[in-house]
Amino acid sequence: MGFLDKLRGELVDIVEWLDHTRDTLVWRFPRYHNQIKNGAQLIVRPGQVAVFVHRGELADVFEPGHYELRTDNLPILSTLQGWKHGFDSPFKSEVYFVNTRQVTDLKWGTPNPIMLRDPEFGPIRLRAFGTYSLKASDPRILLKELVGTDASFDTDEIHEFIRSVINTAFADVIGESKIAALDLAAKYQEFSETLRQKSVERIDDEFGFDIPQLYIVNISLPEAVEKALDTRTSMGVIGDMGRFQQYQMGQAMTAAAENPAGGGAAEGMGLGMGFAMAGRMMDGSNMAGGQTPGGMPPPPPGGVWHIAANGAVQGQCAMAQIPAMIAQGQITPDTMVWSAGMGSWLAAGQVPQLASFFNAAPPPPPPAK
Repeated sequence: MGFLDKLRGELVDIVEWLDHTRDTLVWRFPRYHNQIKNGAQLIVRPGQVAVFVHRGELADVFEPGHYELRTDNLPILSTLQGWKHGFDSPFKSEVYFVNTRQVTDLKWGTPNPIMLRDPEFGPIRLRAFGTYSLKASDPRILLKELVGTDASFDTDEIHEFIRSVINTAFADVIGESKIAALDLAAKYQEFSETLRQKSVERIDDEFGFDIPQLYIVNISLPEAVEKALDTRTSMGVIGDMGRFQQYQMGQAMTAAAENPAGGGAAEGMGLGMGFAMAGRMMDGSNMAGGQTPGGMPPPPPGGVWHIAANGAVQGQCAMAQIPAMIAQGQITPDTMVWSAGMGSWLAAGQVPQLASFFNAAPPPPPPAK
């Protein structure tokens, strides 16, 4: 290295910061042991602020622009250095560049659910998450309170702290609102702005930061509560449960009829659904006769008979329905039945009230000649 190159390396001609990152908030110009010469060029680009620090004391602050460093634009540093009539020799001073652009797409969220007393559900737990942007609002406070002597300062070093501030403010906002959980979605925009203001109040004057934008993306209930709400909503959509059950039974009967390979299980299912449908129609006829929906329908004449098949109760029917069901083969002498007043289940052929129906059934026709 020649003499001129060595001399040039000892003096700083241009002081600038070319920021190629998106999350660096403060960067110290790497002066090392070099000196800034008289008349050096200071370039502060848009979205930056340059702060001179002399022996640990904050000096002059430069907004975006192009400057030639002389006594007239370094008044505070001139006082600290003792320059009364200007300076001709190089000087030493640390220069910090502060990023004043917004750092966007930062995430926040509640690490643990927040316990609240909901006016509709009672005690519940809520989670929330969203995004926010960060911006340096006062470079002097930022350098004094957070940066210190660090060569650089990134958002990662303050991100967790800001998240904690936002989470605490969110708990205050939601707790003070007294709004039901199901109505929170209509208040996202209002809550976002209130949350932003409360968060800024806690970091602006103390740390020199601003939060220009903050959004609540989602407020959610625990998974078990959401499933219960889904069930409740489904029941409300269904409406008349009786009509829905009739529709389901009709669909199942159609499917069973289209599946001849079902065998005995399908026949038992069809028998049970037939009994259930008969019971539904019987209830409907009673209601049509003047029975109110809220009361229990009176028992049909002859009593109610319960039918069992394959070890399970398949349905019930009135006495007037027995002959038709015997004729269709749905009830045989071996079918187990029970009615009020009987001590136990008996085969239909052993019940006096029903045995006569089997005797009245005609024998099978003789074979054709």
